[in-house]
Amino acid sequence: MENRNNILVSLLLLLPLLLTTISAQTTKLTPNFYRTTCPNVESIVRSAVQRKFQQTFVTAPGTLRLFFHDCFVRGCDASVLLAGNGNAEKDSRDDLSLAGDGFDTVIKAKAAVDSNPKCRNKVSCADILALATREVIRLTGGPFYTVELGRRDGRISTKASVQGQLPQPTFNLDQLNSMFARHGLSQTDMVALSGAHTLGFAHCGRFSNRIYNFSPRNAVDPTLNFQYAMQLRQMCPRNVDPTIAINNDPTTPRTFDNAYYKNLQRGMGLFSSDQVLFTDRRSRNTVNLFASSNAVFNQAFVAAITKLGRVGVLTGNQGEIRRDCTRPN
Repeated sequence: MENRNNILVSLLLLLPLLLTTISAQTTKLTPNFYRTTCPNVESIVRSAVQRKFQQTFVTAPGTLRLFFHDCFVRGCDASVLLAGNGNAEKDSRDDLSLAGDGFDTVIKAKAAVDSNPKCRNKVSCADILALATREVIRLTGGPFYTVELGRRDGRISTKASVQGQLPQPTFNLDQLNSMFARHGLSQTDMVALSGAHTLGFAHCGRFSNRIYNFSPRNAVDPTLNFQYAMQLRQMCPRNVDPTIAINNDPTTPRTFDNAYYKNLQRGMGLFSSDQVLFTDRRSRNTVNLFASSNAVFNQAFVAAITKLGRVGVLTGNQGEIRRDCTRPN
């Protein structure tokens, strides 16, 4: 009973914080941006994403991760989609693992939008990516939320611009908070957005140090559930094929839910940067809160991804509306 009361108190303290931070962030975006120019944009994108999702589940984690990587580098301007003869964002080491199905989802949705004469060359690739992200979250059981629109597409994409802009699997809480704070995102936002790891997968090389050579004293990271570590060793033997990938969430890998946080409570975070959210006392209460209530997690995630979608946006006469999402006009 006392535990339930503690959770309730934490929830009451957390919700005003979420509401004030989301309203305090100024934005030029608006949900009805295309009301007169392309009124059916949301249903067109929804249908295209559903078709792609029926072909392959990777559509979901691939698109969600693409949105995050786009927004953290140069802002949410679809610069991650641009091709650049080996020198674009998507050619950087941190972006090479982005699933091709994520890119294909946006390209197919853009083609569907532009096949409508009223909408042709009216809707940005950046907005299509934001809408597609909402759809894959919904398709995997996550919340449906209002997407703010009005982003324009960037014209620049460089490999060098990715350097030092994306969280690494070895980050501690201070490093995570510092990186997210650069974009106006709080610790609560960061913990909520980390819950996107309820979907998707990671290649063995991204966490192999935790199960084989963590430190001179411990071969296995002591914060890692030992039984889980042994399972990971079976799936990722030494010198494993680098293309082998493991689910981020070992319990419900195809459902957008709060199982990620329940896994952290059991020492089953795949990356150090996942597990630290529970081992560090400063963020543990938030993990416990999200683990206790899927509804509270969903509410916090929607607040955080809405703020993420405002990062560094181009609006008005800035940027352009790309005809082809992979190259500037």
